[in-house]
Amino acid sequence: MSLQILFSTSKSNEIRTAVIPFFNKGELGKGDWPVALGEFVRYALKVNSKYKGGVGEILDLVLPDAPGMDGIERVIVLGLGKADELTALKAEQAGGKLAVHVGASGVSSAALYVEEGAVSPSLKSEELAAALANGFKLRSYKFERYKSKPEDEDAKPSVFEDLQIIYAGADSARDVYAVLDSATEGAYTARDLVNTAPNELYPESYAQFIKDELKPLGVEVEVLDEKKMLKLGMGAIMAVGQGSEKPPRMVIMRWNGKKNDEAPLAFVGKGVTFDTGGISLKPGAGMGDMKMDMGGSAAVVGLMKSLALRKANANVVGVVGLAENMPSSRAYRPGDVITSYSGKTIEVLNTDAEGRLVLADCLTYVQRTYKPKFVINLATLTGAILVALGHEYCGTFANDDSLWAQMDNASTRTGEKVWRMPLDEAWTKMVKSDVADIQNIGKEGRNAGSCTAAAFLQHFIEEDVKWAHMDIAGTAWRKSDQATIPKFGTGYGVRLLNELVSYYYEG
Repeated sequence: MSLQILFSTSKSNEIRTAVIPFFNKGELGKGDWPVALGEFVRYALKVNSKYKGGVGEILDLVLPDAPGMDGIERVIVLGLGKADELTALKAEQAGGKLAVHVGASGVSSAALYVEEGAVSPSLKSEELAAALANGFKLRSYKFERYKSKPEDEDAKPSVFEDLQIIYAGADSARDVYAVLDSATEGAYTARDLVNTAPNELYPESYAQFIKDELKPLGVEVEVLDEKKMLKLGMGAIMAVGQGSEKPPRMVIMRWNGKKNDEAPLAFVGKGVTFDTGGISLKPGAGMGDMKMDMGGSAAVVGLMKSLALRKANANVVGVVGLAENMPSSRAYRPGDVITSYSGKTIEVLNTDAEGRLVLADCLTYVQRTYKPKFVINLATLTGAILVALGHEYCGTFANDDSLWAQMDNASTRTGEKVWRMPLDEAWTKMVKSDVADIQNIGKEGRNAGSCTAAAFLQHFIEEDVKWAHMDIAGTAWRKSDQATIPKFGTGYGVRLLNELVSYYYEG
């Protein structure tokens, strides 16, 4: 059973576990919980003097069999830190930590009480309620498609099913949450895609998934197969995929929220569904993780779902290039010269620098076809960005200060971190080729690898087009749990870009 999050003004009779938020100011709030329950919790807090109520800090108590508890048998005190420092992001973190705790506790449902009135200078009560619920859902994500189900009912693990938010302004909190949840649903989809095994997710099946998922929501979906791309002259993406028996696809998704001819916002994603490195074969250790090399495309698909779910008042086009990079007798080789859709020729020096080739044709296509206001591309592009920024920040290259400022603000508001990286003429020259127009790696090998990759992409950005490149190699996939993100596919980028569109482009 999937998780249900409900907003109500009173607790359901069957719920036996209560959650009470607590600020570390030494006193309990004034939520609409039973009086006897409040008295018990105040006494417990006095006795448990080491409990300070930091963000996400939990005190779990079993209640005595006493009158006036409204059927509640267990109470969880959830710390929110200092009231004057509480933000929506910290509330989400607390909600995420609550999800982990109740998931391991064996309870199947709980009522979370939120007091009415201002709770912090920057957060209203309905915003707190929505943020706690959203953080809870973000962290509750599970990917268990390939797990066998126990036949013995007693062997099945207990599953948390229902979180009820008890708040006097339940309707307003529900409205705030609905907006957040559209982005969370998009992030869920992106996580699912990244986590899916590559024998199931390949260009053709991926394109079909996009059609099945987005068309019912009102998104127009067009798929370019290998015949169409060859006819158009898309030599770059076709070269990457020619070593595989599974041919490439390019998928175009259009959300026409403004119902007019206003130029769209454009988002482009790298979708290499599995990356062996091709002839420039990667080492075997860790190659299984290369199913995540389509994380940029997953973010774009998740974003388009989020926009459609909340009926965004914007015209947006998403383009994803889908290919499988395999070694075979048909595979492209180091030394090959290919002609991209733009007409520029590319000398291939390393077949493991394939994502930039896929993006090159996508970038040209979206600019020529749609004349967008801006183009933002996402790609798990370089290991070098991991060396520079680890898993905390997405290295972001932007040719326009105003677009960067908007992305930076959206990052702050959603907690999906970005760090601006430099674009420089020096790196543009480093990808100039002696035998073709450009080459697919820099002249100094691994040095400035993320910067030369960005410089390569910039060769396919038309003059005066606002553009940003997000290298999400470190943020799309993590091997440790975070407050609101379970390990592996993170869905990074969906919430940030949804916020960018919502805050700046839906007037």
